[in-house]
Amino acid sequence: MNMSTSTHDSVVTATLGFAASSAGDGVAYVALVGADDRNETLVRVAFRCRPLPALRGRDIAYAATEAVAAHLLRRGIRSVALAFDDASLERDLIEHASVPATLTIPYVRLRCALNRFARVDLRAIDDGSTRDLGARARAEVALAVAA
Repeated sequence: MNMSTSTHDSVVTATLGFAASSAGDGVAYVALVGADDRNETLVRVAFRCRPLPALRGRDIAYAATEAVAAHLLRRGIRSVALAFDDASLERDLIEHASVPATLTIPYVRLRCALNRFARVDLRAIDDGSTRDLGARARAEVALAVAA
C-alpha cells in the first residue's frame, strides 16, 4: 500500500514480529533500518489487545501494527516500509478485504494510524528476520505468563 510519496522523506524499513498473551499483554519487536541500509536498531513496543481465539491472531496483528505505527510516528518517521509475517494482515489492508465485525474498530484504528504516514508500503514476508523477531516476542510473552 503506497498512500502517497514525498521525495524528501527517506524510507525506513521496519520489520516486525509480535505476540500477545491470552490476557492481551503484547510485545512487538521491530528491526529498523534507515535509507542508508547501514544501521539496524532493534525496538521493543508494548501493546494491549483483547485477543479472541476465533480471529486466529488477526486482532493481535492489528494491535501490534497500530502500536508500532504510533511509535514510529512519535520518532518522527514519516515514510516506512512495514514488513511482517502475516499474510492476512497484508490482504486486509492492501485489498481492503472485508473483516469480521469484531475487527471493524481495530481495522479503522489501524488504517487511521497508517494514514498518518506520508508514505507506507506493506508487505508480508516469511523469512528469518520476521521469524526471529516473532520468536523473541513469543518467548517474552511466555516468560511473562509463567512468572
